[in-house]
Amino acid sequence: MMQGEVPGRDAELGVALPNGRVRCTACARYCEIPEGKTGLCGVRGVVDNKLRLFVYGRVIAGNVDPIEKKPVTHYQPGSSIFSIATTGCNWLCQYCQNYDISQRRKVEGTEMTPEQVVQAAETQGAQGMAYTYNEPSIFIEFARDCGIEAHKRGIFNIFVSNGYDTPESVNEMSKFLDCITVDFKGSGKQEFVRRYIGIPSADPIFQTLKEIKSKTKIHVEVTDLIVPKVGDDLEQAKKLCRFVHDELGPDTPIHFLRFHPDYKMMEFGLTPVETLEKHYQVAKNEGLTYAYLGNVPGHPLEDTYCPGCNSVAIGRYGFNVDEWNLDADNRCKTCGCKLPIVGTLHKQKRRFQFVV
Repeated sequence: MMQGEVPGRDAELGVALPNGRVRCTACARYCEIPEGKTGLCGVRGVVDNKLRLFVYGRVIAGNVDPIEKKPVTHYQPGSSIFSIATTGCNWLCQYCQNYDISQRRKVEGTEMTPEQVVQAAETQGAQGMAYTYNEPSIFIEFARDCGIEAHKRGIFNIFVSNGYDTPESVNEMSKFLDCITVDFKGSGKQEFVRRYIGIPSADPIFQTLKEIKSKTKIHVEVTDLIVPKVGDDLEQAKKLCRFVHDELGPDTPIHFLRFHPDYKMMEFGLTPVETLEKHYQVAKNEGLTYAYLGNVPGHPLEDTYCPGCNSVAIGRYGFNVDEWNLDADNRCKTCGCKLPIVGTLHKQKRRFQFVV
């Protein structure tokens, strides 16, 4: 980069305001940014009266992961995913396990074009790409360009997202995204998200999910980080599960994830397994067919059970699929019930390593 050159490129999700500021429309914060400043994410700012995405083409992390790590269980199971991130985030999660990436407000990382990113995915033998580790909506123009290039080469695209989005960003998703896992925290309870995330409410997340469901063909899974004592309210979990059932459909997978202490929440312990089991039961009581526990390797509720006969259709240990009892049409080999799984099991050898 030449001295004095502005990093990145002009952003597209922004609107000039009469007061000279630019309103960013990439996420539901709708930051109104004055000349020479950035939004809360730290990577979208105004230069010469134009909104700029400073991290366009800057990859701070790149790993090959199993898709089950996202977590995604009903889309292309067993596949290898090339996961990338930039710096910055639109949330301020006090428990973030990727805080060294997401809470870094510097433009850093390896310079890569979308073509080079996809070439790296191909070189690693990945079937898909994930935009993850920080909130991908803040770099959505870069993710979109990578995603369109990925589709040209037969590679699918996943967002691991907090869902704090806008109609404009959902419209961009529709151009390239195949799958999204939207990660609630503390079931979206207002007191929790205000105190530990730094957003007024989770309402935009619910709206984003309705937008995705009604206006796109993107496969959706929902996760919910259950934080002991402050983010484990069963009544709030019930409300979330009812929303998923009514608005997204009873076959939408929901994952209840075990919290572990990190960043600024080291004083909290691991989520008790029995707490996660109670959340699972709430989901089943609300009529959700597929509920899972996450971050508890070896627990039987990691598995997918056939809704027809309750036998194990897909067995898992952590991020590995170790039992597959579906036929080529994803029907249960025991009773013939068809499960809503997109794709079939990928069986190639995976290489999970840091590659960027």
